[in-house]
Amino acid sequence: MKKINFIKLSFVAVASLALTTTACDDDSFLDRKPLGVATEGDIAAGGFEEKAFGLYGQLRSEDGVTTWQRYWFQSIRSDDAAKGSTSTDAAAYGTIFDAYQYSAAENFAGSNWNGHYKIIFACNDLVAAVEESGNTDQGSLTNKAEAMAIRAFCFFELRRDYGEVPIITNKIVNPGDETKAKSSIADVDAQIVSDLTFAIENLPTNWPEYPGRATKGFAQSLLGKLYLYQQNWAQAATQFDAVMSYGYSLYPNFSELFLQKADNSSETVFEIQFLRLAGVNYSNNYWESQGIRGTSTWDLGWGFNVPTQALIDAFEPGDPRKAATILTSGQDDGYGNILPSAPPLAQQYWNKKAYTLKTERDNYGENKNHWANIRIMRYADVLLMAAEAANENGQTATAVSYLNQVRARARSGNNSVLPDVTSGDQGTVRAAIKHERRIELALEGERFYDLVRWGDAVSVLGGLGYQDKNKFYPIPQTAIDQSGGVLIQNPNY
Repeated sequence: MKKINFIKLSFVAVASLALTTTACDDDSFLDRKPLGVATEGDIAAGGFEEKAFGLYGQLRSEDGVTTWQRYWFQSIRSDDAAKGSTSTDAAAYGTIFDAYQYSAAENFAGSNWNGHYKIIFACNDLVAAVEESGNTDQGSLTNKAEAMAIRAFCFFELRRDYGEVPIITNKIVNPGDETKAKSSIADVDAQIVSDLTFAIENLPTNWPEYPGRATKGFAQSLLGKLYLYQQNWAQAATQFDAVMSYGYSLYPNFSELFLQKADNSSETVFEIQFLRLAGVNYSNNYWESQGIRGTSTWDLGWGFNVPTQALIDAFEPGDPRKAATILTSGQDDGYGNILPSAPPLAQQYWNKKAYTLKTERDNYGENKNHWANIRIMRYADVLLMAAEAANENGQTATAVSYLNQVRARARSGNNSVLPDVTSGDQGTVRAAIKHERRIELALEGERFYDLVRWGDAVSVLGGLGYQDKNKFYPIPQTAIDQSGGVLIQNPNY
């Protein structure tokens, strides 16, 4: 469970948080009303908290959104991550995602697509409910804004993975209501901007009693990120400047950033909440599937999403983030425990961001991580995106100051010699920002998309089998079939 000395939650708040982190195998839990808040049906006007809370449970439970399919699309397609596990386990998916032999027919394609659209449809239901009620109280508008922020997040991820996708914002009443043709990327972007603009206007900057709910900072960070993808540097900078005024700060020690103790820290812009209580497991397989695959006390998971030699070689000498990102078989884990060698372990390197402390495992009486939150957007990412926008706007000195905040945190408490960036040359700083994003956000799912939007994917990934068409995944064949041919497959598939 969340440490009481870290987040002082009342029983009511804990119960409400539990609702936002509903287990995928316990759909009935969504039907329970949060304690201590008005819910739809309790009062005549307003009160859409119940529907809003349900969205967060879906974010955690829908396949492809925050379950293990997420990192196949977002991390393993980069040069920094490989399938991992054993050679025979999920071998077909290794070929598909590691070697860019994409398949519209395999079930991961459908899971990723369907999971995001299921959440979009749930968001549409909430938006429609508020609009049909005629309620204009701030509570109702805030719940509507939560739905629009989450909908924008799902559309943004679909846009990154598939390019042109259907824009469906209507409530699904009849089966045909979800059948629409693809929209252009420009139109998808316009929908995202519209949703996020409303969200920014109506979301609070924080939820002290309910960590994990969408905030103004999350909406503006996502909007800035979209503008960054469009190379609309000035608009991106405007959004990031606002976010930097909301009181976020870098967590002091990078080596602790992915431990449970850093859940909902000052660096958190948006996280998916996990909750582990006695007899209760509101989580998913995201972290479990990335844990070390071993036996006995080292049976920590399935062993997927492991670092490549290319990533290991990319760290600068003396960068302490290397030891905080990569676990090595046969070596100390940093806490006085020696990993078994490889063999018997199947991989030489493992993702340390999925690792847990032995004290945590002992506390929960299990080895596989079902308690640490998933970091979706953190302040370090915002700073590096702000640095990129500033540098491309010709404000290189400002960019360097943001960049060096991230590097200073990496040094903090580690007696590191990692130097600041001192160049004032735009091209040199551009390269430094690219490097910093790779290292700071390693194995978190940004590298592949960064390479694509920078125009670097063919040169960096071409030797692994990547072609330009691979920047977008094929539309799932099941979706095309169900649309009766309304959906058209992406080019060259």
